[in-house]
Amino acid sequence: MPKVTFVGSTGPEHTVDATVGDSVMAAAVKNGVPGIIAECGGNCSCATCHVWIREEFAPLVGPPNDMEDDLLDLAVGERRGTSRLACQIRLTEALDGLVVDVPPDQS
Repeated sequence: MPKVTFVGSTGPEHTVDATVGDSVMAAAVKNGVPGIIAECGGNCSCATCHVWIREEFAPLVGPPNDMEDDLLDLAVGERRGTSRLACQIRLTEALDGLVVDVPPDQS
C-alpha cells in the first residue's frame, strides 16, 4: 500500500495510505487533505487538484498529457516545471513515499 505525503504551505504534512491504481487526488479526497478540492471529481476538467511533484519523484510520475497541460495553465497556484493534476497520477508501488506540495493559493 503506497503512502503519499501532502505538504501544505502553512499546515502540517498529511501522510495517507493509498491504494494502488487510485489517483493521488482520490487518496487526498478520501483522507480530507486540505487544498485538494477536486471539483470535477477526477475528470481532468477543473485544475482544482493542482500539486507540485517533488523533484525526486518527477521522473517516476512523468509529464502531463496535452489536456492536463492546457488545464495547468488555468490552475490557481503558480505553475512550475513539476506541476501536475493529482487526478491524473495513478499510484503504483513505485510511487510509495511520493511527496507533493499543495500550492498555497489552494490551501
